[in-house]
Amino acid sequence: MSAVAPLAPPAGRFSGGVHPSDRKELSRHMPIEVLPTPPELNIPLLQHTGAPCKPVVAPRAEVVLGQLIADIDAFISAPIHASAAGVVQREGVATLPNARHVKTIPIKTSSKQIPAEELLLDMFGGAWLDRKLEEVTPEEIVRAVRAAGIVGQGGAAFPTHVKLAQNPKKPVDTILVNGCECEPYLTADYRVMVEAPAPVIAGARLAARAAGASKIIVAIEDNKPEAIQALRDTAGGTDIIVMAVPTRYPMGGEKQTVRVTTGRTIPTGGLPLDVGVVVINVETAAAIARAVWRGKPLTHRVVTVTGEGVAQPRNILAPIGASYNDLLQFCGGLKPEAARAVAGGPMMGFAIGTLDVPVTKGTSGLVVLTAEDVARAAETPCVRCGRCVEACPLDLMPTRIAMAARHKDWVLAKRHHLMACMECGCCAYVCPAGIPLVQLIRMGKVQMMKEVGK
Repeated sequence: MSAVAPLAPPAGRFSGGVHPSDRKELSRHMPIEVLPTPPELNIPLLQHTGAPCKPVVAPRAEVVLGQLIADIDAFISAPIHASAAGVVQREGVATLPNARHVKTIPIKTSSKQIPAEELLLDMFGGAWLDRKLEEVTPEEIVRAVRAAGIVGQGGAAFPTHVKLAQNPKKPVDTILVNGCECEPYLTADYRVMVEAPAPVIAGARLAARAAGASKIIVAIEDNKPEAIQALRDTAGGTDIIVMAVPTRYPMGGEKQTVRVTTGRTIPTGGLPLDVGVVVINVETAAAIARAVWRGKPLTHRVVTVTGEGVAQPRNILAPIGASYNDLLQFCGGLKPEAARAVAGGPMMGFAIGTLDVPVTKGTSGLVVLTAEDVARAAETPCVRCGRCVEACPLDLMPTRIAMAARHKDWVLAKRHHLMACMECGCCAYVCPAGIPLVQLIRMGKVQMMKEVGK
């Protein structure tokens, strides 16, 4: 690779979208801090798309950080590793933010853990732009990524090794590293880009080699100049394109990012792979570098804990299996005016009724809103204003889909592409009638799958 990384202009645009207040100033400048290891971790056996894992350790077994504790012989799955040293307890159960009940491996942690400074250095510090990229084969990269249990850390949690495995029927020419982080409040990806650009670039190069891609694009919204500069500086001497894209929600959605950066349109119901692109999150890229060059599995992730209801918003490097309550206590607890906790961001996240929820590989943030934040007008009948249609980045008809779901008219719901909705929340954000469009669509998907399947 040669030439200095250019700051290329966007190749296209997407329709719809909104500009919600991002509220990122609450945590934008808070550096990544390591969460002190809690007395107990509760590690879910399903925290990825695909088959749930099965324990490979028995109760009372002593484990060390990074040790394999659960796996399954399935292509679409990801093994799970101990995120701290300790003793395995009897199998437990946890409820995830999407209300799914999953089995867990509880670990009573040891009093002796790796110091925070050493963990941060191992995760993100040191040299990363490896000299021997051409000496590692695509197959070796895919195997290392699979063994490390890496999944997409942007929210979908799809096993990354599946994305990177080459398919002759669908060749890939572009790796797109998604650094947009368009969801309001969340700043975890931003801090990774600012504080640890080297493993992000190293992981992107490894992903490109694994997938057989000739081009690497890093997409970052233009309201993040520090991140853009950090990635440009680190990518100097390569032909990696660091692209500033317009700030508009949901720019971080795969279809939107691919459209804007490459000019290609992913078909309805399709994937980036259908247009020759593999999309990975910035923290996923860093995890790939760590898996290949350091032989370390995915045991921690950066989580933003923020909102007007949090005493001290922070970006926290947390072990998988720590509870949301552990995170909040590290942030000084809740303010008196706290009214609602949301797993993820306020546009696409899930409101939760308990803080006894474990951090998973797909956890990006915990946002605590106040009563003033969540107050909204009562729902009124749809006035057919069309704002939801104008705002939809997928050119769907949200009200018709939501009403079909409410009345369980699955024929009409399918006709209007219920399953294609990405649940970004743009429609509900602009709806003057206060109709809970996203919630209706989300429930409709579950009910339709139960009653008639896809």
